[in-house]
Amino acid sequence: MPLLIVLALMALPFLEVWLMIEVGGWIGVPWTLAVLVSMLVLGVAVLRRAGTRAFRDADAAMRSGEPPRGGLLDPLMLMAGGVLLIVPGFVTAALGLLMVLPFTRPVLRWAFAGWAQRRVRRMRERADGEFTVRGATVPGQGAPGWDGRPGPGNPAPGGGRVIQGSFEPEVPRRDRD
Repeated sequence: MPLLIVLALMALPFLEVWLMIEVGGWIGVPWTLAVLVSMLVLGVAVLRRAGTRAFRDADAAMRSGEPPRGGLLDPLMLMAGGVLLIVPGFVTAALGLLMVLPFTRPVLRWAFAGWAQRRVRRMRERADGEFTVRGATVPGQGAPGWDGRPGPGNPAPGGGRVIQGSFEPEVPRRDRD
């Protein structure tokens, strides 16, 4: 999957240039440049507004000691959409508009939340598998044979074997004399 993403990112500039040439041949070079410059101006305006609002919300949240009320995903989507609008090209502008428009953001938020939940579940399953392969117990599931009562055969969870001893700091050689 990462190789596919790298290849797509490498092909994007070629696709953008080809699309600019096609659109320029269809509507003319001046109109193509006008559309690209207007997308750039829109991207700068979106970034300024999103940045100001995100800063204001973060400042209010820090002053009140509560999490930001709007969440962090909307300002991030607005900023990413603004950056994509600034990058010259029609494909990036379309993706930027999807992230900026208020009626498409909830759909993207829903899709991102679903993707993040699947990713966390896969990571958890992989980590649990690594724990069990190495002979360890998965946190929260208890050790084999654990009946819930600590004792000689059942150490407390996370306790393990206790070795009695004391600690004395080592004194550097020059201070011993």
